Amino acid sequence: MVRQSEMYDVTVIGAGPVGLYAAYYAGLRDCRTKLIETYPQVGGRLISMYPEKEIFDVAGHPKILARDLIVQLTEQAMQYRPTVVLGERVKGLKILGERVIELATAKGLHYSQTVVIAAGCGAFVPRKLDIPQLIDLEGHGIYYYLPSFEPLRGKKVLVVGGGNSAVDWALSLEGIAAEVTLVHRMYRFQAHEAMVERLLASNVTVKFPYFGLKEVTGEEKVTGAVIWNERSGKEERIEVDAIVLSIGMLTNLEPFRQWGLSIVGNGIAVTTDMSTNMPGVYAAGDIVTYPGKILLISAGAGEAATAVNAAKEYIDAGALGR
Repeated sequence: MVRQSEMYDVTVIGAGPVGLYAAYYAGLRDCRTKLIETYPQVGGRLISMYPEKEIFDVAGHPKILARDLIVQLTEQAMQYRPTVVLGERVKGLKILGERVIELATAKGLHYSQTVVIAAGCGAFVPRKLDIPQLIDLEGHGIYYYLPSFEPLRGKKVLVVGGGNSAVDWALSLEGIAAEVTLVHRMYRFQAHEAMVERLLASNVTVKFPYFGLKEVTGEEKVTGAVIWNERSGKEERIEVDAIVLSIGMLTNLEPFRQWGLSIVGNGIAVTTDMSTNMPGVYAAGDIVTYPGKILLISAGAGEAATAVNAAKEYIDAGALGR
């Protein structure tokens, strides 16, 4: 029998921007809320991977540093005093009965009437290239994310990729690094059009299309790279001090599948109210999939509010969606 003191109305898994907003909205709906985060601090990918990166996809902010956004989201969420559990990864989820869900971590058990999964960062790891010496030079000039731009000040930097993150990295490093070169092997960028226009008008050297990274040179640290034109087969050797690889993320959804959640493609399948196939379990943010899904923080915040609304109505059939 679960003691009343152990039971929460809503437990949010993941304390990134979407999880923090879910905790805030749950508090606004007068839910007893718990927030469980794998890392020793809140903030998810924004804090662990790129705290100094400018974010452009948040409503009300023309641009904002990732760390500043997390400070504001944390302040917003803590208004309603949710219980915050840091340094614990949820390894198991079981439905014990009607409105009784058990969450297991290495440190113990947590109980909740409903759960909102917002574990975007916990489900993703950077994609890597199978290139000689790349693994050996990780930590010596090879980066997959940038907790600080300072180590790259005055350096020659190569950014690899053509999505939003790669374009943002290149633009953010302009004026900090001595030189910035971006290479992208695809036929078109996958970044927002306005940011691509800004990139092409900047001082960043853009080698696009048909270029890709073929080789990394250096003994104890990165000293250069070999890029190649896929169409002509021509190779080009360039001197660089650092390489930022931004070629996507790999999703590890197997733990969620083992819990019994329905997985479609690279996400947890949800309906229009963000409910999963398991009663009382909802999901929001980068971890979910549905027709028309957009990978934006603003979209994730809306999904979080929808999920909490549905959770509130699940707990209290008389509650109205707000």
